[in-house]
Amino acid sequence: MIGNEWSDDHRSPANLGGKNTQTVHVQLGRGEDIDAHCEKARAAGAAVIAEPATQFYGDRTYRAKDPEGHIWTFGVTVEDKSADEWDAEGGFTTKTRLDD
Repeated sequence: MIGNEWSDDHRSPANLGGKNTQTVHVQLGRGEDIDAHCEKARAAGAAVIAEPATQFYGDRTYRAKDPEGHIWTFGVTVEDKSADEWDAEGGFTTKTRLDD
């Protein structure tokens, strides 16, 4: 949960010049329709700041800002890829993977 300001210890991006102090990523279940998810978020008032796109590592993602100013990234795996495939498509060398 990301909430609004409710005590002196909590601040929203709206009170910090639009700055976010955390990164929130929500991974949807395999097979979920992320494009429909994005449209539902937009209809609920989110500002979509990165439209759904398939990434080199095999996830389809989008990014949205909620009315409080928090930025959320949503993703769903659409293609399983190996570290070698990531490296070839991303132009880097993967040193450690937690799922190996």
